[in-house]
Amino acid sequence: MADIDSKISGATPAEVSPSAENAQDDARKAKRKQAFLLFGGALALVAAGFGIYEWIEGGRYVDTDNAYVAAEVAQVTPLVAGPVLRVAVNDTQVVRKGDILVELDPTDAKIALAAAEADYADALRKVRQTVATGTALSAQVGERQADIARMTAQVQVATADLQRAEIDLKRRQSLVGDGAVSGEELTTARNAYASAQGQLAAARASLAAAQAARGTANGQQAANAALVNGTTPETNPQVLAAKARLDKARIDLERTVIRAPVSGVVTQRNVQVGQSVAVGTPVMTIVPIGQAHVDANFKESQLAHVRPGQPVTLTSDLYGDDVVYHGRVVGFSGGTGSSLAVIPAQNATGNWIKVVQRLPVRVALDPHELGAHPLRIGLSMTATIDTRPDSDRAQKGAN
Repeated sequence: MADIDSKISGATPAEVSPSAENAQDDARKAKRKQAFLLFGGALALVAAGFGIYEWIEGGRYVDTDNAYVAAEVAQVTPLVAGPVLRVAVNDTQVVRKGDILVELDPTDAKIALAAAEADYADALRKVRQTVATGTALSAQVGERQADIARMTAQVQVATADLQRAEIDLKRRQSLVGDGAVSGEELTTARNAYASAQGQLAAARASLAAAQAARGTANGQQAANAALVNGTTPETNPQVLAAKARLDKARIDLERTVIRAPVSGVVTQRNVQVGQSVAVGTPVMTIVPIGQAHVDANFKESQLAHVRPGQPVTLTSDLYGDDVVYHGRVVGFSGGTGSSLAVIPAQNATGNWIKVVQRLPVRVALDPHELGAHPLRIGLSMTATIDTRPDSDRAQKGAN
């Protein structure tokens, strides 16, 4: 080493003094020490910067890989019973809302519709007949009123005849003592008076009968009017009831064609041609993959600062880290998975060990991203929630 240093300095080993060698060693040690100090300082700065970043930014994120894709699946069930005529879809097939899924035999529904149409026409005819009957009853009431007027006039005539016969009888009775009136004439006068009394009684009876007939006609008119007053033939209750049965028969005929209630993917198809299905029997399920969401199960210790509306970034095991989904926290489940289980855990025993619970958090996904990279329910996801306050995010976006 001394030879090399002496060559560098242009001196021979004999020409280099021990003091010079010591000075060179000290200089090299000082340089190495300075280099170590610079390296250590740089590491300290990096560590400090990382620590500050973690303190400011790192604590605002909570993540979990215990997350799964879910959706509000639509279970398809027939609303009318009947044999299956045709099945138009298969499992894994993509359908749109309104597409035909299953067709039932419409024969019985068509017969029921024809019967309902006949009942409706009959009800309408009967109501119109009732309206016409009301017109006829009104005429009858008028006729009975005319009968009463005629009978009243007859009573008046009979009363006048009776008065005249009474006067004639009294005059003859007063002349009997003078011999001016014969017994035969007196008898005739008496008979005329009695006949006038009978005619008056008959006229009065006829008037009473006419009045009773008018009362009957009035009652019949009122009863008939109660069936049609305030309505038209089309709005009569009987007609409306028949029309409701007709509308139901039409709907039942339409329901023999089962259509997709939502757009999605057909799954769990369990219906075959010729099978007789009952009302409410599940025939298939449609998964609306375009409306999928994520249920992320976070530890209870992670949820102190999680709020609805906070942004969420997600990745799926299906596409990997190359595809990133963006969503929002929608809400929290009403209870943990264990508490909502069919058989909840019972911890009221001496052998109890505390287990960190997880609470499902629902995350809504961007429909455009779902359209570009579709997901299926049950797929695993990794979710990271940004718990930073909205004001900080807005300020950062403005900057």
